[in-house]
Amino acid sequence: MMDSLQILLEEGKEFLEKAGIEEAGLDAWLLLEYTTGRSRAYYFAHREETVKKEVAETYRKLVRERALHIPLQHLTHQAFFMGYEFYVNEHVLIPRQDTETLVESALNVLKNREHPKILDMCTGSGCILLSLLMEKKDGTGAGADLSEEALKVAKRNARSLGVEDRTVFLKSNLFSNEYFSKKDGKSSGEYDILISNPPYIRTADIEDLMEEVKFHDPRMALDGFEDGLYFYREITARAGEFLKSGGWLMYEIGFDQGKVVQELLHKAGFINTGIVQDLCGLDRVVLGQKVG
Repeated sequence: MMDSLQILLEEGKEFLEKAGIEEAGLDAWLLLEYTTGRSRAYYFAHREETVKKEVAETYRKLVRERALHIPLQHLTHQAFFMGYEFYVNEHVLIPRQDTETLVESALNVLKNREHPKILDMCTGSGCILLSLLMEKKDGTGAGADLSEEALKVAKRNARSLGVEDRTVFLKSNLFSNEYFSKKDGKSSGEYDILISNPPYIRTADIEDLMEEVKFHDPRMALDGFEDGLYFYREITARAGEFLKSGGWLMYEIGFDQGKVVQELLHKAGFINTGIVQDLCGLDRVVLGQKVG
């Protein structure tokens, strides 16, 4: 006997609730939508519709995996950010709504710039750079990351969004790639904005993160070393080399890092430094402008 959409949904919700999944009902629904291709509106009109055995088995398998705190997005390979769909896997951080504050802040400073050039350091899935290029149709950009697997994801997303002709992705330990040392205009004073959501979790704090993050996000994308500020110091020290006069350096930060990161920018000679809060009222972005 084949199961109905309703039976599967109720079964999935109950299984996830018993496993302690915080949003069990929502996750059970999203997995059902993913495996069956049925929208929420369709479900409410056809909840008694039966589901093929192999589809039901796939759904139950994914529910069991989600019960192990494997992130939903790693199971569906789908994440939505700034209204765009991105492919994700275990090699990249899952794009989060908090980071949209960073992209919106960047769009604000770029709104009157034509043909902006963007450098995204620690690019991961590419969601920051690619979202900016989707919004700024005349823009171009480069994304750098040390992880080859992350760069594969970023390139895939650039292709799916149709902006691969306006992007270049580089394997680089921050500015180590030879691309950044060329003297043919590929480095000094090239970019209108250098943007980054770097690893910023203190090493000792990683063990306190939720299981989905601690065990399933790539550690190298989380670990900001002892005080969480390593990448801010390293990027800020050289950012001015790559920014045009009047260009912007912009970071996502942890909620308690705003003042200290702002001071790093100030000491490095950036002007018009500031802190932007996210929708929850937490410090989320630090930015500063190169003198010029």
